Amino acid sequence: MSIRKKANRRKQKRRYRPTLFFSLLVFLILFGSIVTYAYTEYHAGKTETEQQISAKNKTNPSVKESPKKDTITAKEPENNQPINVLLVGVDSSTDGLARTDTIMIGQYNPLNGEAKLASIMRDVYVEIPGRSNNKINAAFAFGGVDLLQETIEQNFKIDIHYYTIVNFAGFINTVDTIVPNGLPVTIEQRMFDVNNQIDFQPGNHRLHGEDTLKYVRFRKDNENDFGRVRRQQETLKLLKDELFTLSGMSKIPRLIGALEPHLETNLRTSKMLSLGRDFVLNPIGRIETIRIPIDGSFQDVYYQHAGAVLEMNLDKNRQAIYDIFNGSEDEEKSKEENI
Repeated sequence: MSIRKKANRRKQKRRYRPTLFFSLLVFLILFGSIVTYAYTEYHAGKTETEQQISAKNKTNPSVKESPKKDTITAKEPENNQPINVLLVGVDSSTDGLARTDTIMIGQYNPLNGEAKLASIMRDVYVEIPGRSNNKINAAFAFGGVDLLQETIEQNFKIDIHYYTIVNFAGFINTVDTIVPNGLPVTIEQRMFDVNNQIDFQPGNHRLHGEDTLKYVRFRKDNENDFGRVRRQQETLKLLKDELFTLSGMSKIPRLIGALEPHLETNLRTSKMLSLGRDFVLNPIGRIETIRIPIDGSFQDVYYQHAGAVLEMNLDKNRQAIYDIFNGSEDEEKSKEENI
């Protein structure tokens, strides 16, 4: 090889080194900026919420936050399996007690962004471990989230990896953080409940946090709790659509910070932020939903010890839970044929 060719090759090598170094530097700066932004927004949201709680408690000393409990050890999913989370909405009263208002199981697959949601109606009649059969929300009253989780796992044969309990203030914060201009909803018929200060007229509305809470809790119509579940699922889909926009995803760290003071969960903060990153990389598309009990699988029954309940065909509803979270046998066969 000639001296001139060797010199040219050395020049080419020297020419590429600054480019590679610059690319690496830009990547490190970008990555550092994203991490710094995430933690800054997370702490800002958390600080603002803690200040709001403190101010509220000073002006109204009768308001009490529910005491924090020892958390159940999380069951980490194996082999990149989808994550199953028990979602519990509670009504915290001034006596420090919390009553279940919403019971859901949410599943998220970080690898492809698939999301599924099963709403379990509060009056479903189930076997509660160590207790007599009762409404499923009685499990929370008897033994908190640990007994509720055990009850769901035993009756529906599903593994719950994490749980999250959020109070009404947390739900209001969520709505106002994601959609500060209000959540767009269409109300088909008048919703009126004088006891809960609800009076929504038919038409298109933009509901802020407090009104959205009233909207999803309303049940003074012919649909009763069935309508509540339907509106809860529709509202979560609307919030999802608002969150997974370019501007919405930038709010995820602040949203986690704003929610944390209102949460009881065994999800670590680092895990929540990690899931926030997964949401950005694999945004949730369509949310597949189901209501338990499914249509045609239950009857209204009255028991002296439990009151009016929904007595369901457990086998049918257990299969429905399995099908949505694990895929039906037909779906599994289809996947095998396509491999």
